[in-house]
Formats: sequence, structure tokens, C-alpha cells
Amino acid sequence: MKSFRNILFVSHGVLDEADALRQALRLVHRNDAKLTALVVCPTYPSALAQYRGKFFEFMKQELARTIETARLSVMPDRNDLAVSIHVVCESTPVVHLIQRVIRDEHELVIKEADSGTNQEGFRAFDMELLRKCPCPVWLCRPNSKSPHETRVGVAIDPDSSEPAGRDLSIRLLTLARSLADSCSGELSVISCWDFEFEEYLRRSAWTSVPAETVRAVVAGAHREQRRMLNTLLDTAGMTRHHRVHLERGQPDAVIPKLVEQLDIDILVMATVARTGIPSFFIGHTAENILGHIHCSLLALKPAGFISPVKVS
Repeated sequence: MKSFRNILFVSHGVLDEADALRQALRLVHRNDAKLTALVVCPTYPSALAQYRGKFFEFMKQELARTIETARLSVMPDRNDLAVSIHVVCESTPVVHLIQRVIRDEHELVIKEADSGTNQEGFRAFDMELLRKCPCPVWLCRPNSKSPHETRVGVAIDPDSSEPAGRDLSIRLLTLARSLADSCSGELSVISCWDFEFEEYLRRSAWTSVPAETVRAVVAGAHREQRRMLNTLLDTAGMTRHHRVHLERGQPDAVIPKLVEQLDIDILVMATVARTGIPSFFIGHTAENILGHIHCSLLALKPAGFISPVKVS
């Protein structure tokens, strides 16, 4: 996978985070990367102030033991692994986390997804991280498959008139290709298209456009979407081991359906409503997609994204 060299692993200290930790250690092993671990907790109770030091030390020791167990399963020959572990307890842990990302120039954040009991969608902490973190965020869900069986998908929108949108699609494809090569090797490229004006042409009393003409226009829109998608694939150097799934419909309906049908384990996508501005907004479409996927998510930002979180 892409050579991320400065990785931040985020833990809540109370969940089974073994899968996310193993993913982080695999990247560390492949890229000879630096790994930092951050335990984020709610505000520490003032009534227990005398135990604060022991609590922080306990959380560090517990995570260190978990890291060592994961290391033995992922990289048993790497006895020199040094992980800096930090603990933060405050009312706005996401803000502290993002400030650390900015200050220490982390290139990737990996954490276990805070999923609900039905393992669908992402909870408030993760959504805020997706909105505001300046670097890619990998939210992991438990995966019983081996790495070589893990299926990777990438969702892209080739119909972008902005250079920033096209560049982001190419980055998504490139990263997904690299990730797939470290997993099963197969990559599913997921996209969708629509021609929303068709219903107006077929139903409006003011028009007498023949049905054959409507069908031809719709077919032309489909061909144009396919052409733009192929252009993106060529530009990204996608020449092998991928399958393209271009389906008609709205993204928030098509993408979750295809992710489930294709049994995707990791989805690479952008959660951007607008590009070309120095802030990051998750639009309704992306919100709906994120609320209905069951797999792990690797989310990217557009180039030049500036987090609304400021480092004091």
C-alpha cells in the first residue's frame, strides 16, 4: 500500500481493537513507518484526581501489551518496534486528536470504527473525525477473512468539472489499487450515473420528443459516463486486476447496494460535498452512504484541504 510513513493509531482503551491495530502494524512493517498510539478518553472525574497518574499509566501499559500481542502475530521478527503511547482525557478528544495530527504531521489515522450494535454506519466521534481530520482516515471493522481474501472497493465520481475533483478521483484509484495489491489483488471500481431529465421528457405534456429519441439520449449519457470513467482509469494507470461496476441510480442507493453485493471488506472513498475550498463538508449523499455501509472505510480529502481545527 502507499508508503504512509507517519501513522497514528487511535484507541478508546475499552474496545476490541485488534483488527485495526494489526492493519496499522502491517503498514508499519511494509513501509518501515513510525507508529504513534493515542488513547482518547472522556474527561477524567475530578473526584478521582488522586488516581489520575495510576489510571494513565494503566491505560498505557494495557495498550502496550495489546500492541505486543499484535506484533507477534503480524511481524514476529521485528523486536525493535518502538511505539510512543499517549493518553488524553478531555471533553473534546477529537479536537485534541486532530491538533496532534496537524502538529506531528501524521499521514494516516487508523482506528476501530465506533459502530452500533448492527455494525452499520458510523457514530459521532468517527463522523467528526471524517469531517475535520486533514489526513486520510481508516476506520476498521472486524474482518474474519485473511488479508489475502480481503476485498477492496473504491467509489468514484468521474463526472467532475473541477480539476480538484478529477485529481481526487485519481488519488482514490491509486490508493485503492495499492491497498488491493496488499490484500486479495482484486479491486472493484464502483460508480454510478443517471439522467434525471428522462422522466420530464417522458411525462411532460409540452414536449413531443419521440420515445426512440429519449432512449438514444439516455444511452448517450451512459456512454459519456463510461468514457469519462475509462479516461480516469487510464490516467490513474489502472491496467490490471480490476472490475468496473457502473450502475444507474443515485450514489447513496447504488454504492451501499454494490458494496454488499460484492462483499467488499474495505471501501475507499471521498466524503466531500465540495472541492476547491479550504474546508471539508460532508454532504447529504455522503452522509447517507456512510450511514448504510457495513465495511471498513478508508476516506480521503481533496488536495489542499485545511482543517477547521486550529492548533493553538
